[in-house]
Amino acid sequence: MDYEFKAKTAAERVKVEDWFDYEGCKVGRGTYGHVYKARRKEGVGPPTLGSRGEFKEYALKQIEGTGLSMSACREIALLRELKHPNVISLQRVFLSHNDRKVWLLFDYAEHDLWHIIKYHRAAKASKKPVMVPKAMVKSLLYQILDGIHYLHANWVLHRDLKPANILVMGDGIERGRVKIADMGFARLFNSPLKPLADLDPVVVTFWYRAPELLLGARHYTKAIDIWAIGCIFAELLTSEPIFHCRQEDIKTSNPYHHDQLDRIFNVMGFPQDKEWEDIRRMPEHNTLLKDFKRTNYQNCSLIKYMDRHKIKPESKAFCLLQKLLLMDPTKRITSETSLQDPYFSEEPLPTKDVFSACPIPYPKREFLTDDDQVKEEKPENKMQQRPPQQSQVHQQSQQQIHQQQNPGNGGPDAKRVRLNHPSEGHANTGGGSTNSSGYNIGQSGGGVHSSGNSMHGVSMHYQQHQSQNQQQQQQQQQQQQQQRQQNNYGQRF
Repeated sequence: MDYEFKAKTAAERVKVEDWFDYEGCKVGRGTYGHVYKARRKEGVGPPTLGSRGEFKEYALKQIEGTGLSMSACREIALLRELKHPNVISLQRVFLSHNDRKVWLLFDYAEHDLWHIIKYHRAAKASKKPVMVPKAMVKSLLYQILDGIHYLHANWVLHRDLKPANILVMGDGIERGRVKIADMGFARLFNSPLKPLADLDPVVVTFWYRAPELLLGARHYTKAIDIWAIGCIFAELLTSEPIFHCRQEDIKTSNPYHHDQLDRIFNVMGFPQDKEWEDIRRMPEHNTLLKDFKRTNYQNCSLIKYMDRHKIKPESKAFCLLQKLLLMDPTKRITSETSLQDPYFSEEPLPTKDVFSACPIPYPKREFLTDDDQVKEEKPENKMQQRPPQQSQVHQQSQQQIHQQQNPGNGGPDAKRVRLNHPSEGHANTGGGSTNSSGYNIGQSGGGVHSSGNSMHGVSMHYQQHQSQNQQQQQQQQQQQQQQRQQNNYGQRF
């Protein structure tokens, strides 16, 4: 009976190759799998995937490994619940019965902020500066804040915001629409807040990591996403990452990072006690006082940094940036308040199409070849290991900029080797190494989980996994203690 049931369900299970053409259309590659630009075959699939004869494009992510991953389950569970115009939409999950592969189907986004900023940075380096248009910057920021406000209103922290994870739709119905991607590092949080650091203390790519995280904060909040948005905003205004620093291969869960703090202080100045009263309660506060001298940063300020990039302190853009990048997380502006900021009420007003109906100047993703794999595996191209923050469909043209800036990543859970810029992202747009992109999914060996019909269902699923992990840890500790006792007994006799 069981065999007949399994055979029947296997025969009825839809195969991804029956619905989509994707061979030779690889646009992203990473330790966690491959991403393909896929087109639905004519006349197959449900109506929800487009009307018959419509050649809509999708991002098809194949997860490496087999079996179920808690991180993959968590991301799929969240994506099945979250529905917002500025959050990436998971269309379908495919399970391959024969090889136990997991495929995720997303709407295809032709662009992302990493490549958009890279395009303008390259123009700046060639002494033909073409900054991101002010109207486009405003529209991008507004949609990012709108999407994050939706996540925060549903008690979700993204925790891995960076340019590579901010996708932008190309020509089509949703032209110029921002899509926040890579929910593999997202977490549900509660009020009052409970410490999350015991699970995965190192979160968010270094360049976009809030100072409280670098100082070991245990009760971090929505403010960490706001800080990352401030970093992205500054990068859009200047075409340069505001807090870039040297990134070494980090194999510890210790959140403290001297070089990153030094870079923040060189831009913002050393935090005064009156500006951030709770800094004394940070776990790494004593280390901070030991490693840094306040006087070394007395001439540093955000005003001076942005003024060098021709952003005046009296501008509304700077005023909002300053609120997003407050050192004290309790004083940092919220996403809801940010959306009401005067910056968005002055001309030009933000638009749904960030390209403002103008021709899109940015190149499309290029397909990857086996030669790109060789380039990617060279030791000099490999950067820091990355935690469970994932990001898929990332693009390869990032390597040239990355070699100039020496970026990297940090984080817990997922031991994944990252290449290029720490915000690096999607498919290949012009040679160089390749990576996966914002269509990211948890750890390798991803799986699928049906989470129910409400955010409560996701929360219960997550709490059950937490409880299981804690029980396993307790059992391991008990076994280790018993082993030590036996060893001591043997030494006595």
